[in-house]
Amino acid sequence: MASQQPSLAILVRAPDGFTVWPGPPYPPGSSPPQRLPKTACSATSFSSDGSRLLATVASASATVYDCSSLSVIRSFDLPGLTAAALSPTGSYLQTFQKSSSPQVKNVTVWHVDTATALYQHYQKNLSKANWPMVQFSADESVACRMATNEMQFFDTNDFTKGIVYKVRLPGIAALQLASAPGSHVAGFVPEAKGVPASVQIFSCDKDAQNQVVARRSFFRCSTVQFHWNKGSTGLLIVSQADVDKTNQSYYGETKLHYLTTDRAFEGIVPLKKEGPVHDVQWSSSGSEFAVVYGYMPAKATIFNKKCNPLHELGEGPYNTIRWNPKGRFIVIAGFGNLPGDMAFWDYSEKKLIQKAKAEWSVISEWSPDGRHFMTATTAPRLQIDNRIKIFDHTGSLQFIKEFEKLYQVDWKPESPERFGDIAELTISLNGIKIEETKKQGQGSKSAQTSSKAPVNVAAKPAGAYRPPQSKHTAALQDKLFGGLAPTGGEMSKTALRNKKRREKQKPWSLQN
Repeated sequence: MASQQPSLAILVRAPDGFTVWPGPPYPPGSSPPQRLPKTACSATSFSSDGSRLLATVASASATVYDCSSLSVIRSFDLPGLTAAALSPTGSYLQTFQKSSSPQVKNVTVWHVDTATALYQHYQKNLSKANWPMVQFSADESVACRMATNEMQFFDTNDFTKGIVYKVRLPGIAALQLASAPGSHVAGFVPEAKGVPASVQIFSCDKDAQNQVVARRSFFRCSTVQFHWNKGSTGLLIVSQADVDKTNQSYYGETKLHYLTTDRAFEGIVPLKKEGPVHDVQWSSSGSEFAVVYGYMPAKATIFNKKCNPLHELGEGPYNTIRWNPKGRFIVIAGFGNLPGDMAFWDYSEKKLIQKAKAEWSVISEWSPDGRHFMTATTAPRLQIDNRIKIFDHTGSLQFIKEFEKLYQVDWKPESPERFGDIAELTISLNGIKIEETKKQGQGSKSAQTSSKAPVNVAAKPAGAYRPPQSKHTAALQDKLFGGLAPTGGEMSKTALRNKKRREKQKPWSLQN
């Protein structure tokens, strides 16, 4: 008998605290019910497997919840708390507290169920590059941390043993442990004194320590981003230099490198367009990866694990790629300082399903079952127009919720294998098209949307009022920036009148 599929859930955090919603779909015109009363906090996060939820209050406490019942498992009083993180299955809690001296150990690994401090050490500074200090594999069988000139490994069955073995890597500045499985670890050494920067992969097997499995060296690199595939056989490395020597990019220069643990490939990914690497993501199988790259309009390409191009997803104002957890659907989008265009692809059929729009989005992610795609505009990146939008897998808008201020929204993680596949692709002709231009003489936009699809649209307007006469302006902008509005139209009477007035006001010498 097939096991019951898990239910979806969404974590929402606002200034008055956090709560948990049940997942979509939602009844038309209603707000999602709250599974948990609003609870004050300064940060929240799920464990990677979605079994536990962590909520922290800065400089005060950390509380761990059981996600199935949303009951408190354990609460920790932690004066001076700066950061906290759960291990992948929620067995361990890692905390960083302010410390007045090196004699006071301020990084602690706790056993959640017993509230026992298993391991402690002193760390002077906290940064994105070194937090969490201790990294775990997905099953928590491997744990390691970066130290000066070396990588240190723990016995996860007994943290009280401390460091059980080390891998020497002089000058190491970043470390990334492969997650599923935790068989390998990658270390980055920056460029120094004419010696090129390098990324080296080591086996996590104690008997094979200090033996380099794969290596890649490159100049003009100050930082890197690591992307391990499922299976831990391939590593994508986005290298970034602070200065672009071609002076074509204000943000520096980026390159995409690829290493395999069997040394079948060690080199740069052959991208067909010059420019920065905007985003990269592995498929759920770990056998393919997708890249968005190049100067605008950016290009999107899918490669196999041998680094051969498989399929082109076209060009457009894109800087984001999100691969459906089931591996079938892909969204390429342009968020941040781009207009918010999204293209929904059915990768199994190699065809574009539909285009949509989600302006000013800061967060975007597929639901664990692969049937819903959520975008959100959040503070402090944007202080106005904070909202959540949920689309179905075909790109049709299903839900909108507006907020005075929204800090965070996340799907509760679940294993995609626990959900069934989408039987067939059904495009809803009644779905809202965000960019559809309101025709002159028709009713209000809110009345049109309410009659087309069961979408919860808050009364707060999506943007500034646009008169019907400015239709040609929207068409021109959509044509330039990749939107979907119909092209064409003539200059409005008001615009013509203003233009003639400006011409008359010009000095005679400029007119002639």
